[in-house]
Amino acid sequence: MSIASHAGQRPGFAARALSNRSFVAGLVVTLFIACVAIVSFFWTPYDITQLPVSQRMKPPSAAHWFGTDHFGRDILSMIMIGARNSIAVALVAVGIGMGIGVPLGTIAAARRGWLDEAVMRFNDIVFAFPALLSAIMITAVFGPGAINAIVAIGIFNIPVFARVSRAGAMALWPREFVMAARVAGKGAARITVEHILPNIVSLLLVQGTIQFALGILAEAGLSYVGLGAQPPMPSWGRMLFDAQTRMIVAPYQALFPGLAIVVTVLGLNLLGDGLRDLLDPRLNRER
Repeated sequence: MSIASHAGQRPGFAARALSNRSFVAGLVVTLFIACVAIVSFFWTPYDITQLPVSQRMKPPSAAHWFGTDHFGRDILSMIMIGARNSIAVALVAVGIGMGIGVPLGTIAAARRGWLDEAVMRFNDIVFAFPALLSAIMITAVFGPGAINAIVAIGIFNIPVFARVSRAGAMALWPREFVMAARVAGKGAARITVEHILPNIVSLLLVQGTIQFALGILAEAGLSYVGLGAQPPMPSWGRMLFDAQTRMIVAPYQALFPGLAIVVTVLGLNLLGDGLRDLLDPRLNRER
């Protein structure tokens, strides 16, 4: 094969991924946060179940890199454990939204008619109740807690994935390869599984990354108002709530949990933006 033909070849996915700064930066940040969360299962600098009152309100130092809170607990250790809680809540909530929303969206696109209309009206109703409002209603019945936060965020994610999957599927149904499958005698369900879903996976992956970032923000917000993880389980949002009355005397107590939220959400958004650039064929053709 000639050198010219080699030069005309498109670079592989790995080469394009490594050259995409947004993807690389987002992946590095996301993997770092994930590693911190995993490490917290086995090790943290200090045991947060202990309350060493003599160490309370210590500023950042060599002994406590991020300082200590009003109970003497190490803030770095709490942030590490809070990372796994935030990731777990957002991950399960996105799983709920994707597991219910994607089937609804693809079925609506395949069947059309009254079923499509019913699914879209259901989406409109759910969209009318944001995650915070849903959490308040669920809490009023079942009480506050991480499980209820997961349910509230998951319910809000259902119409998001339903709309995305429906739009992606409807764009594919008129395509030639789908028409050929219908001529071959395949039913709507089989076409959806074998032809539609594989072609919208990249779309769902990008949306899932975005919703994951929004899920972490939602979890922090719910914990901030007392509807998420309950004490003594650390949560980034709860740490911000506890620190708000000490912003003047101990600003570091709010600074580090706030930075954890910002860095995590920024990393996931960069990862999602990079994935969109890499997986969207229209953007690839423009390049």
